[in-house]
Amino acid sequence: MSDDSSSDQLRMIAFIALTLLIFWAWSHFYKPPVPPQQSPGQTVQQPAPSQPGATQAPAGSAMAAARANKDVVQAAEEKNIVVESPLFRIELSNRGGVVRSWKLKKYLDDQKPPHPLDLVNSSASQELGWPFSLMLTDTELESQANWALYQVSTGNDHLDAPAEVTFHWSDGHLDVTKTLKFSRDYEMSIVVSARLDGKPLPVAIALRGGFGDKAVYHASQLVTVFYKTNGKLNLLQYKKLGVPGKQDQPVLQSGPMEFAGIEDQFFAATFLPDGTDLSIWHWMQDHHITVDDKPATEPEAEMAVGTSLGVPLRLRAYIGPKDLTLLGKVKPPLEELIQFGWTGIIAKPLFEVLKWIYRYVPNYGWAIIVLTIAINTALFPLKMKSWRSMQKMQKVQPEVRTIQDRYKKYAFNDPRKKKMNEEVMAVYQREGINPMGSCLPMLIQMPIWWALWRVLTGAIELRHAPWIGWIHDLSVKDPYYILPASMAITMYLMTKMTPQTTADPAQQKMMSLMPLMFAIFFFQLSSGLNLYMFTSNLIGVSQQMYLNRTNPLPSKGKFKKKNE
Repeated sequence: MSDDSSSDQLRMIAFIALTLLIFWAWSHFYKPPVPPQQSPGQTVQQPAPSQPGATQAPAGSAMAAARANKDVVQAAEEKNIVVESPLFRIELSNRGGVVRSWKLKKYLDDQKPPHPLDLVNSSASQELGWPFSLMLTDTELESQANWALYQVSTGNDHLDAPAEVTFHWSDGHLDVTKTLKFSRDYEMSIVVSARLDGKPLPVAIALRGGFGDKAVYHASQLVTVFYKTNGKLNLLQYKKLGVPGKQDQPVLQSGPMEFAGIEDQFFAATFLPDGTDLSIWHWMQDHHITVDDKPATEPEAEMAVGTSLGVPLRLRAYIGPKDLTLLGKVKPPLEELIQFGWTGIIAKPLFEVLKWIYRYVPNYGWAIIVLTIAINTALFPLKMKSWRSMQKMQKVQPEVRTIQDRYKKYAFNDPRKKKMNEEVMAVYQREGINPMGSCLPMLIQMPIWWALWRVLTGAIELRHAPWIGWIHDLSVKDPYYILPASMAITMYLMTKMTPQTTADPAQQKMMSLMPLMFAIFFFQLSSGLNLYMFTSNLIGVSQQMYLNRTNPLPSKGKFKKKNE
């Protein structure tokens, strides 16, 4: 064997020995990192499948581990981020990138002592899901995204608006990004994207766990999902949500939408497109509660707004009070969320007048009284005309009754009934009476009454607005029913003082029972509306006393003498 051959063999032996030494040292001294423990409910993440035609590294190799770690984006621990402005305090969680609390600083709840109102029902959300969670077509991927620990763009746990927070998470397979941009008012913008193996997914952002002020009477029934499309605002109360008979199954309302959202009596979460056509899904879930130490359920209205296309979801949102001035500043305006109905042309000016009075009389109870006095004074000429017409009709009642008695034996469709009507009209013409004169002024007043009913039951300005004594909130019913009872009494007095246009005892009895029927209905209505009706009736009684004194009815003796 030559020296060269011996040298080559020695080098080969040294290479093999060095290689074995390196592998021994690697396996003895290097320990692979222990993967983090999965939180309860978090789906175990699987590595992304290889792309067709790609060369797959050997299992367990350093190259495959490096590739998987590069694609995974997740936080090491759960944390909360607070965004605050003079109007709100919002608490976000990187566990799912969701909203845990949305408190409005200028509006209080009904606790004692009161706290800023939280639009998030934490009890229901813990069971049903949190606001701003995702809705995906694949429920397994949806659950994974809503339980994941997102990395947060900011290192601060407390931010002052205007502020922007971005949540990003990926398991190397599903990749989700949420960007929430808050202004100092009630408006914000949202951008959400989801990709599966690099391919965009349709995505929606959901409002789970209910919404709004839970202290409102029958709050779950008052919560409404709404959407506007083709110029029409559609309202879906809780019974119309989801699939009939299976209300927990979402129903799709395809877009494009001008806006959509969820509301209660005084607050709304409204989403508007910002370059993405919006569709909505709505459904209802039962929240398990305890009532009198017994298990019960409460329905919670839920909805999601998103896109059925594989593009990032871009939208703006208004989440706050249904204040007419603030809603009018949103583009497009959202004023129609305050349901004035067909009386809007009258209700809006009346509402502005009420707010103007409040500037000088800083108590909405007294402002309602001042407005009521002004309205009744303005309508007094119409009321006087109606009263004079009723007075004239009451004067001729005995004569009309005599005519009707002569023809009462004939059937209603008997041709001779026409003769009776002709004789009655002749009496009216002789006395200069318009049979509709007593009704027409009242018909003119009806739209004003209806508009005021809309204003006084829907104005957020009356929420928690006190008047005097026992009335601490003009937007809810009188706790002791003093106002509706007083309204019924004054209505009864006014009925007894008003000239009766009919001589039929049955009709007169019905008119005397009307105040009682009104009282039963008004017992459940707001104190503000009852205060208006009581004040209006009180003014009506005084006006009626004036009319009775200035032009009293002739005595029955004089009437008989005239007709003898």
